[in-house]
Amino acid sequence: MFLKRSAGVLLVSGIGSSLLAACGGSLDAGQPETPRLASVDNFRDVAGAAAGYPTVDGKQMRRGVFYRANALTFSAADETAIDHLGIAAVYDLRTPGEAARIADTLPAGATSEAFNVLGTRDFVAPSFDTAAAATAFMEAQARAYVTGAAQRASYGALLTRLAEGAEIQLFHSSAGKDRAGWVAALLQSIANVPLDVIMQDYLLSNVYSALSIRAHTDMLRTRVGAAAAASEAPLFDVQESYLQAGFDQVQASYGTMASYLTQGLGVSQATIDRLRARLVM
Repeated sequence: MFLKRSAGVLLVSGIGSSLLAACGGSLDAGQPETPRLASVDNFRDVAGAAAGYPTVDGKQMRRGVFYRANALTFSAADETAIDHLGIAAVYDLRTPGEAARIADTLPAGATSEAFNVLGTRDFVAPSFDTAAAATAFMEAQARAYVTGAAQRASYGALLTRLAEGAEIQLFHSSAGKDRAGWVAALLQSIANVPLDVIMQDYLLSNVYSALSIRAHTDMLRTRVGAAAAASEAPLFDVQESYLQAGFDQVQASYGTMASYLTQGLGVSQATIDRLRARLVM
C-alpha cells in the first residue's frame, strides 16, 4: 500500500507553486480555501490544495477533513480565519514540557487531546558540532517513529481517534514538520497517494516555514556564530533523507506499510478502511 517503489526513485526536485496548489484542478464548490497563516506558518490541509492530491487508483484526496500545523499561536486575524474552517478537535503531539512553554490557542469550539509521541517529559534538541551529525540525529528520530514503543502507541492511538471522529480535525507538533509530517505521510499513504507526491508534500514545510526557518537561523548565527549555526541548520528544516529514513525503517521492520499500520501501530483494518473512506473521494 505504501512502499511500492524502492527508495532510489524518490529523488524529488523543483517543488514550489505546483505543490502549493496540489496537483491542479479546481476547488470543490463550497469548500473553503485553506488560509495561509502568518502566525502558524506550517498550517495546511493534509490533502493539499486546489482539487486535492491524486491517488494511484485515479481518485483524489478529500480536502477539509484533516489539517496539520505547528504550535497553535494564532494572531487575532488568523484566529478569525481558522474559526471559519469549523475544526472540532485538536491533537497535540508535543511533550508536556513543549506544550507548557508554548500553549495552544484553540479554534473556537474545538476540543484538545494530547498524544505525547516521544513519550518523554520534555524535548529540547541537542547541539551538534557538524551538520552531518544533526542530519543523522533527524534521520534517527524518523526511524524511531517506526521502532519506538511510545511512538508506535501514540501514532496508533491518534490514527484510531482520527478515524472515529466524524468532524474536522487538526493535529500538530512544535514545528509541524517531523512528528506531524510523519502522521501526514501515513494518512496520505492510506489514501494511496503516490510516493513522490508524499515526499514533495513533506518537503513543503521548507516553503511554508521559510521565513521562520531563516529567522531562527539568523538568530542562532548572531548568538553563536556562522559555523555553529550551519552545524545546527538541519534541525530547522526537512530533508528528503529524514522521511526516507522512516520509509526505509518501515520496510526493514515490517516489510510493508500495511504491516506497520496493523502490527506496529495496532491499527485495525476496519480503522484503516474508515480512514481511507474519509480521506478519499
